[in-house]
Amino acid sequence: MEKNSRIFIAGHRGMVGSAIHRLLVKQGFTNLILRTSSELDLRNQQAVSDFFDTEKPEYVFLAAAKVGGIQANNIYRADFLFDNLAIQNNIIHSSWRNGVKKLLFLGSSCIYPKMAPQPLKEEYLLSGLLEPTNEPYAIAKIAGIKLCESFRRQYGCNFISAMPTNLYGPNDNYDLNNSHVLPALLRKMHEAKQSNSPSVSIWGTGTPMREFLHVDDLAKACLFLMLNYNEELFVNVGYGSDVSIRALAELIKEVVGFEGALEFDSSKPDGTPKKLMDSSRLLSYGWSPEIDLRQGISMVYEEVKEALNQPVV
Repeated sequence: MEKNSRIFIAGHRGMVGSAIHRLLVKQGFTNLILRTSSELDLRNQQAVSDFFDTEKPEYVFLAAAKVGGIQANNIYRADFLFDNLAIQNNIIHSSWRNGVKKLLFLGSSCIYPKMAPQPLKEEYLLSGLLEPTNEPYAIAKIAGIKLCESFRRQYGCNFISAMPTNLYGPNDNYDLNNSHVLPALLRKMHEAKQSNSPSVSIWGTGTPMREFLHVDDLAKACLFLMLNYNEELFVNVGYGSDVSIRALAELIKEVVGFEGALEFDSSKPDGTPKKLMDSSRLLSYGWSPEIDLRQGISMVYEEVKEALNQPVV
């Protein structure tokens, strides 16, 4: 991939896509192809086909997806399955039809069985039942992995896949109804601090273990893979250690400066009890994360305050 290669970043305004975009600009790539969802509906097969025929990208980062937390995944099950299948099918098929030199498909750690051994190794895919609350999203992502694998086997396409762990960072979603746990907790505690609330309610028991990776570290992994990895087997991208939701909440409470109580609502679902990725394959190639959780949360908190139009204190 050269500095002037035609590179399409699908989903460049989302959290992952915007991180890839920032990194490529910083690294001096000058021929980036970008489209907003209003300019190109990636669910529309004809529109995507016409776009590829016109723009002829050489490399594709497939970071576009419909994403959300436990509640959104559980409520909008048909939307999560249909939209994600349509997006990835259209882009992968058009990439093959137009001779794209290399494509990177981004999935999710939710592809693994709910009760898979920990840490999660790539070979555990399809070895057991999925977590029910996000099963439609997981099935779509598994289909994307298999589509890349199948185009590689049948047509010799250099289509690779990476499975990130839980992500956080700039351009995250802070909507309390459909965001992920880390940005939701940041917003809840910031607003509780501003209003002097005596407590914050948190979904579940606080016992599930989760791994978190800053999206800027993921972007570096994506560029690294695009430049260095050409194998069929998808690759885990994780931080390497996990924390309980309770410990995460305590850390966020400390960063925010919220002095109230944390109340865990055990009537709400916990989701998968533990989800730690084994990223040793990627580490063996020479990539490693750089941003630790406390540093990353402190960085993100500044954005939360700005996003909520609150003064930085």
